[in-house]
Amino acid sequence: MSIRLLLCAGIFLLLSSLIHKENKRTNLHRFTSAADTVSPSGKKVFDTHCQTCHKDSGIALAPDITILSAMTPKAIFAALNNGKMRVQGALLNEADRKAVSEWLSQNEIKTTGFPEDAFAPFSIAPNKFDYSGWGGNKEGTGYRTTEQAGISTANLSSLRLKWAFAFPDATVIRSKPACVGDWIIVGGQFGELMAIHKNSGKIGWVFNANAAIRGAIAITENAGVITAFFADFSTNVYAVDVKTGKLIWNKRAGFDQQSSVTGSVAVSNGKVYVPISSIEVAMAADGNYSCCTSSGGVVALDAASGRELWRHRVLMPAAHSGTKKNGKPFYGPSGAPVWCSPTVDVKRSLLYIGTGENYSMPSTNTSDAVQALDLKTGKLIWNFQSTSNDIYNLACPLFNNCPGKAGPDLDFGMAPILIKKAGGNDILVAGQKSGMVYALSPASGRIIWKTRIGKGGALGGIHWGMATDGQYLYAANADNILALDKRDTSLKASPGLYALDVMTGKIIWKTASPACTGNQNCIAGNSAAPAMVPGIVFAGGLDGHMRAYSTRDGKIIWDFDTNKEYETTNGIKGKGGAIDGPAPAVSGGMLFVNSGYGMFGQRPGNVLLCFETDRKK
Repeated sequence: MSIRLLLCAGIFLLLSSLIHKENKRTNLHRFTSAADTVSPSGKKVFDTHCQTCHKDSGIALAPDITILSAMTPKAIFAALNNGKMRVQGALLNEADRKAVSEWLSQNEIKTTGFPEDAFAPFSIAPNKFDYSGWGGNKEGTGYRTTEQAGISTANLSSLRLKWAFAFPDATVIRSKPACVGDWIIVGGQFGELMAIHKNSGKIGWVFNANAAIRGAIAITENAGVITAFFADFSTNVYAVDVKTGKLIWNKRAGFDQQSSVTGSVAVSNGKVYVPISSIEVAMAADGNYSCCTSSGGVVALDAASGRELWRHRVLMPAAHSGTKKNGKPFYGPSGAPVWCSPTVDVKRSLLYIGTGENYSMPSTNTSDAVQALDLKTGKLIWNFQSTSNDIYNLACPLFNNCPGKAGPDLDFGMAPILIKKAGGNDILVAGQKSGMVYALSPASGRIIWKTRIGKGGALGGIHWGMATDGQYLYAANADNILALDKRDTSLKASPGLYALDVMTGKIIWKTASPACTGNQNCIAGNSAAPAMVPGIVFAGGLDGHMRAYSTRDGKIIWDFDTNKEYETTNGIKGKGGAIDGPAPAVSGGMLFVNSGYGMFGQRPGNVLLCFETDRKK
């Protein structure tokens, strides 16, 4: 999802005018005054290297100075070092990167340590693995039985906040925890992987990766060794011993300079499947950049050693494909990133992925598509494309690297879900940012049914995912007002949660996202993936509420507003915000919720919240 990854200029210009007017006036005064006391040399770095793209103007190529000033210095520094701005950051020395990060935020970069009482002794018994991965199982269903979850309609009303844990200096919380015995394993915005005790919220150990951990943590157990597998944004893949917090191996999976990982790894039968996306969608905003050459894909690694077994590039190598507005050459095809987690079909020996838009000409039939790959070889078995000629990057619509006609940016950003039915009549379902839900034949990719539940747009439609109990499919529809697809004026935005019959696609019920009129920086919509147990669907809102819906009729039967400050178990200041990204994790009568998503004008935050029922079932 290109706009999920990076801040779209048009969206943020709108936010600056609608939401941040007073902040903008204040910040502009500060940035044009002589009152800067933190790293004043950073102003020179900004003026020389950054201002062209990040200046305040009516036509910006990137987030303006108002938006940047709301970020933490650590977040800006991380982006320049190994995040989405690493190419631009490579042109600066470390001192300049640090100076501009501190000047923009008017705060010093500090290494925030945890107090001694934030830690607890770590020990774990064998055979205690409980829950991991993007959807909690190889099929990606997001479903937990009552016995597994320990939460039911009978004890839901007793669900209360047990503890809050804060990630230092973070503004985006989007790594989904894995549950292992009495511990959860979760990643952070700055590469920290931590074991946190379920009951106390105390830290057992910390492992430091090289870049942000954005996806879910996958756990396996083999011969008594419990291993956590994950990838960081820079495509480094790690195997970490859960019992010690020590590295077993790591391997860079990216096959292009611009490769990144925004999804979650999947682990099956001794292989780690790594989804590959690309930051080139943002690099294209620079008119002098030679756009574009990268491809999305999947890399399979040996789980024991990290050795590469096979790789699948969605696109063929790029070649000269046209001429830009400034007379320089275009290269393509490019793009078709794989933003989501792969889904494993053991019975058919297939791996399912979704792809995004092309970044440059020519368009291909493998963009905005669902693909099936051979688990053992990576060979493409079938390809289903829903939207053709979708070519988009962050130069669009006005600048040199935008193709002649910008596409709507309607990726398959969620992991496909395999629904097993009696008699072998399985179906594969996938939701698209267009607002469409498709049911496909797992063996051939043939359409079985399709249903529209939203208007869709660059931020969804179906953005992060769905969940299923095998009878109904529960789909979160964002229809984010800041990035709607306006091509069809007859379609109206309809954010909310939907239940569909898995056999026919018929909409059984729909519950609109509650309005948040009058609440500053609040957006009504269901963008995050849902999770479910019998009788209950848990779905987080962009407004910061975690809600439980009745599977029978969609009625909201439990609601918690996470938008508040918290006393935390690790002594770090904690605050909730928007809920976006992965579904909550449900295990042993506990519900684990990420709160804080400081992108696209949504409320930042830095907490992982643990809820528990009074009696576990």
